[in-house]
Amino acid sequence: MDTIPYIIGAVAGDVIGSVYEWRNVKTVEFGLFRKESTFTDDSVLTVATMDALLTKSDYATAYRTYARTYPGRGYGGRFRKWIHSSDPQPYNSWGNGSAMRVSPVGWACNDLHDVLREAQKSAEVTHNHPEGIKGAQATAAAVFLARNNTSKEEIKQYITETFQYNLNRTIEDIRPGYSFDESCQGSVPEAIIAFLESSGYEDAVRLAVSIGGDSDTIACIAGGIAEAYYKTTPAFIVEQVMSRLPDALRTPLEAFSMQYGRRL
Repeated sequence: MDTIPYIIGAVAGDVIGSVYEWRNVKTVEFGLFRKESTFTDDSVLTVATMDALLTKSDYATAYRTYARTYPGRGYGGRFRKWIHSSDPQPYNSWGNGSAMRVSPVGWACNDLHDVLREAQKSAEVTHNHPEGIKGAQATAAAVFLARNNTSKEEIKQYITETFQYNLNRTIEDIRPGYSFDESCQGSVPEAIIAFLESSGYEDAVRLAVSIGGDSDTIACIAGGIAEAYYKTTPAFIVEQVMSRLPDALRTPLEAFSMQYGRRL
């Protein structure tokens, strides 16, 4: 892709966390990639968001098309029903599915107002519960602020004041008692804290995975924000992740990166 960097931080976090979702590790000392490391629904729907933004198509169509193309990737039960419904309607979800897929919005929009509006649009086709919308908006806003060279302290202040998330905890505080929580309110703040404490992209993902719980999604959210802030994802991680993606996911990811990668 010449000198245009890949926008792959969220997808990479998903792939790295994929093997630890049901086999949690409570340490940052773990292998980043194993033979079975793969993309899950987080990656599929993140790329679907990229595609929708590139083609200016509606989110519902993009999500249904991509999810049908890649079944069995860990979608929630209500989302699976929605994919195949003859009359797909939002189902008032507060799950973190709205946040895991939204990071491209933070790259594509040019001001914070547009980020919040577009994040809501992407969420509410399924996750129209206020917490589902809030999780998507907080994640996309964090990505937008990070890529625009906002300090961590300013990002923390904005997210805390706007979304009332408690970001005053540490990973050390969270890790011992944390367990699987698929809600936005129980996983998005933790992912943001992993980013805030990190020293680089890899460290953010390791911290996210280390708390346990919904590891691939928490790492996906943290990874998307960290990439925007640190302006890069390490080359060896990009190579490993791209080798695990089929062409139909790589192609829109590359096209989105060509369009917006200069913003890294």
